[in-house]
Amino acid sequence: MTNRTYREVHLAARPKGPVTDDLFEIVEVPLPEPGPGQVLVRTTHMGVAAVMRTLMDETSVVPMPSYEIGAPLHGAAVGEVVAAPGSDLRPGDLVEHRLGWREYALLDAAEVQRLDPDLLPDPAAYLSQGPTALMGIARGAEVRPGDTVFVTGAAGGVGSLAGQIARQFGAARVIGSTGSQQKADRLVEEFGYDAAVIRGAGPIGEQLRRAAPEGIDAVFDNVGGEQLQAALALANKGARVAIVGALAGQLSDGGPALTPLDTLSLLAHSVTLRGVALYDNLDLIPEWNRRFAEGLRDGSLAFPHSRLHGIEQAPRALRELTEGRHLGAVIVEL
Repeated sequence: MTNRTYREVHLAARPKGPVTDDLFEIVEVPLPEPGPGQVLVRTTHMGVAAVMRTLMDETSVVPMPSYEIGAPLHGAAVGEVVAAPGSDLRPGDLVEHRLGWREYALLDAAEVQRLDPDLLPDPAAYLSQGPTALMGIARGAEVRPGDTVFVTGAAGGVGSLAGQIARQFGAARVIGSTGSQQKADRLVEEFGYDAAVIRGAGPIGEQLRRAAPEGIDAVFDNVGGEQLQAALALANKGARVAIVGALAGQLSDGGPALTPLDTLSLLAHSVTLRGVALYDNLDLIPEWNRRFAEGLRDGSLAFPHSRLHGIEQAPRALRELTEGRHLGAVIVEL
């Protein structure tokens, strides 16, 4: 190994509104030497997710440490082991870790998860948000054969997989929400959706009523706010609602997006609202990887994503994600 320095992305300032490139700094630092029980990993791919905007704030309700000014950001990443003295890991092993936003990562061996390089056809697929999508469909909304399912934020990394998974679980009709006609068309043509409602194209409730004239049985909610309220107004008897994300609040400048609830209607229709988080359902990750591998190979699942190249593109990747410019997951290949 000839390089003795590497680059990482530091948080330069707290955001006071939307993500901007000047909130980040690309820093060159010395390459560390791993000691016994440590692993040095060359990161090849890192994932970018909306929760990272929340972690840029000094405090948040997310059960993850906020980013520190002057320190590198962190997040899910995949890479190759460079050195691992005193460990059963070997140079060249494919691993996943939580110290993305840097070209190399030094970790304790216990913080690294060895991956099967032959399971998924693309190592970046290990960074899909499929485990969250599977969790919301299977355990949150408990999608059943014949259900009409509504997925909010359907064009994101989670939602673009949730619609496909709902179809695998037997959903009869799958409806998504998104921010543009172009994304709506792709959701229907490529990713298992029957219809889409579009933010800004008229009241969500009216659009949703036209798309689901017989009501909704299961809701996978990534957004909250107006979209969740519209879904609840159309909930059928015994409907199940999974609260998986809160994008309306995470990506707004005004704090949490509150959702008025008609509790009498929820009671009368026996509607279940359930908040579900992946950290309580980590056992789904290997199940998802097996399901995803099979689906990618037989064509029953697709991996919608955008891929930017070079660590210097990571700030742009997060900015564009929060601006809604991409469909599916956002991956930076280093």
